[in-house]
Amino acid sequence: MPNSRPRPRRGARGGTGAAGRDELVSRSLQSAEHCLGAQDFGTAYAHYLLVLSLAPELKDDVKETFQYTLFRWAEELHALSRIQDLLGCYEQALELFPDDEVICNSMGEHLFRMGFRDEAAGYFHKAVKLNPDFNDAKENFYRVANWLVERWHFIMLNDTKRNMVYNAAIQKAVTSGSKSVLDIGAGTGILRVSLVVTETVDAGLFGEGIVESLIHAWEHLLLQPKAKGENGNCEKYGKVIPASAVIFGIAVECAEIRRHHRVGVKDVAGIHLPSNVKFQSPAYSSVDTEKTVEPYTTEKMSRIPGGYLPLTDCFEIMTVDFNNLQELKSLATRKPDQICIPVMKEGILDAIVVWFVLQLDDEYSLSTSPSEATCWEQAVYPVQDLADYWIKPGDHVMMEVSCQDCYLRIQSINILDLEHEMDTTKSFNKNKDLLSLGNEAELCNALANLQTSKPDAVEQTCVLESTEIALLNNIPYHEGFKMAMRKVLSSLTPEKLCQAMDTHCQDNEMSSGAEQSNIAESTPEPFYILDVSEGFSILPVIAGTLGQVKPYSSVEKDQHRITLDLISEANHFPKETLEFWLRHVEDESAMLQRPKSDKLWSIIILDVIEPSGLIQQEIMEKAAISRCLLQSGGKIFPQYVLMFGMLVESQTLVEESAVQGTERTIGLNIAPFINQFQVPIRVFLDLSSLPCIPLSKPVELLRLDLMTPYLNTSNREVKVHICKSGQVTAIPFWYHMYVMKRLGWILQVNPPTGNQAAVVLDNPVQVEMGQELVLSVQHHKSNVSITVKQ
Repeated sequence: MPNSRPRPRRGARGGTGAAGRDELVSRSLQSAEHCLGAQDFGTAYAHYLLVLSLAPELKDDVKETFQYTLFRWAEELHALSRIQDLLGCYEQALELFPDDEVICNSMGEHLFRMGFRDEAAGYFHKAVKLNPDFNDAKENFYRVANWLVERWHFIMLNDTKRNMVYNAAIQKAVTSGSKSVLDIGAGTGILRVSLVVTETVDAGLFGEGIVESLIHAWEHLLLQPKAKGENGNCEKYGKVIPASAVIFGIAVECAEIRRHHRVGVKDVAGIHLPSNVKFQSPAYSSVDTEKTVEPYTTEKMSRIPGGYLPLTDCFEIMTVDFNNLQELKSLATRKPDQICIPVMKEGILDAIVVWFVLQLDDEYSLSTSPSEATCWEQAVYPVQDLADYWIKPGDHVMMEVSCQDCYLRIQSINILDLEHEMDTTKSFNKNKDLLSLGNEAELCNALANLQTSKPDAVEQTCVLESTEIALLNNIPYHEGFKMAMRKVLSSLTPEKLCQAMDTHCQDNEMSSGAEQSNIAESTPEPFYILDVSEGFSILPVIAGTLGQVKPYSSVEKDQHRITLDLISEANHFPKETLEFWLRHVEDESAMLQRPKSDKLWSIIILDVIEPSGLIQQEIMEKAAISRCLLQSGGKIFPQYVLMFGMLVESQTLVEESAVQGTERTIGLNIAPFINQFQVPIRVFLDLSSLPCIPLSKPVELLRLDLMTPYLNTSNREVKVHICKSGQVTAIPFWYHMYVMKRLGWILQVNPPTGNQAAVVLDNPVQVEMGQELVLSVQHHKSNVSITVKQ
């Protein structure tokens, strides 16, 4: 906080009025300074408003102190949920300092925290325009821009084939007589028209509402369709581009999909996962749930880490005619279709992968197949809850296919062994009879004898995000934390016993021998461990097995709490051993505080790396608070993190980050408009499958030490040796987490999901083998910027 108090300037105005004004300004400044000393930020803010309204010439003098007062008062208002007052204060401040990038950025941070991402983006963007070198505002804008304009917009606009084929089909239709054209997905239609053009399709074809949109268009906007065999001017008839679509699928084995969508372990660092707890990913959630969930995830299968193995031939799932109103209406109401596909290769059934061919007209088409160079990803339906996932030639994969709630749904996936097990199937949809399979008598007979096991008496379904499932499957991660926690607790035990004995000796100098014996036998004070990881974490349960420990979990969802309780009971320690910390704190933002008024934490576990590959926001502030809450010898996990990076040439990253010129967009100059939301950070990467040419070896870019912050540096220059000539287009980066370092003992644990991110350069840098390139790495709060030093 600035400690110099500005004084009114003399001679600003003459006469008695000016003297009275100067006196009032002087008193208000004194009162504001007194209130700041007493941390009465609301009153101090009011005094500064009065000063600036009476003496605007003092703006430059009080600007820094006014900012500090505003920010502290705003934090208090946020904690009190006085949102309107908070926004009002910022509006007043921006009236006084309309071109202050710091206030604009802070306003954006509050709006983003409250969920107003569009509005926050506007303030971050203004702050960057006011000061292009303001790193906090730039990083904030990059984060919110990733939310507002997803990266697939750039990828799609750079897809030359898609753009050219759509353009050709439209030109052909217009030449044939379709003069009035409506583009659904780019605006609103108010006229009746002869041609509708739309690409409101997602990886699962129906997920952006194309069926519902076209039903409305045929009923209210389009002319009647041309009957089959009918001739005449196209202007008199209605038509849709695309005309139709065929959906295809294939059953695959894929370890990466399995890792993110199926808990494949029975024990995690000595903790048994009971059979009555069923973990599911959101892609498996039933259509009957209150909230409609997208029943699939999406992947670029050609780039999925580790690749995939097709277990069946490609099969047709469904066809749809977008020029047939009755067919569109029947999609959502007809019974699910039964599909039975023979297995061609032996392997583990992990998912059904789906794509489609979009027939724009009788001449032009687009395919989203994994084998095509296309902007689309494929829809992935993970297989979950089978008794056995191993399939072989002779087996059949069976499924139900429907179009419900705007989504293509593939459910009731079963494995049927016709040759050896005619009376059994391995089913993940327990207690549900399957519909008959038409004329395939042999399959019908097998299904008629379907036997399913009875569910456990008490069964808990726990829905986890894919990153949470991947973490639960990461055995080395949990073993590493368990080992580190045991090391810390063993180092604290002698100290704790000595402290307890000293206290008892002081309090009981005159006590009898019998009393001393009772004291020695009394239960020692437990170690307090707090896990503030984001999302579901089993680390507190692991901590509960390490002796006299009181672990606290920060999970929010009731189903996650119930699941952790069931896991605790299954591992034979009382449910009350585990505490849920949010039940003890009134405000989530105040999570970092003492376990009890007179106690401190032995271990605090923090989340440092987001699944996106970026550093968690406010992690250094959280670490600073955590250090104050640790007992002597207590630790923050992880203790420090190293960021590594390398130089690469990757045209893929360039095309996924910005629209490239006008040639790809059929001559239309779209780039200046959409590229306003271009961000230099590409998140959720996996370097192992990224199409790129490495131009250097990995180098250490940054150290984030949570326990000893004086080892951190805010600015650093890193020399990178070029090992291959080429053009540097991006700098991918990743992290190594070091849970503990003590007496030369180091424990490294990689981040849970393995996701990485990359800085994409605005302009490629040509380099030659043997050359050195200097990178400037700047770290402020949780924001890291990496630039090439010219």
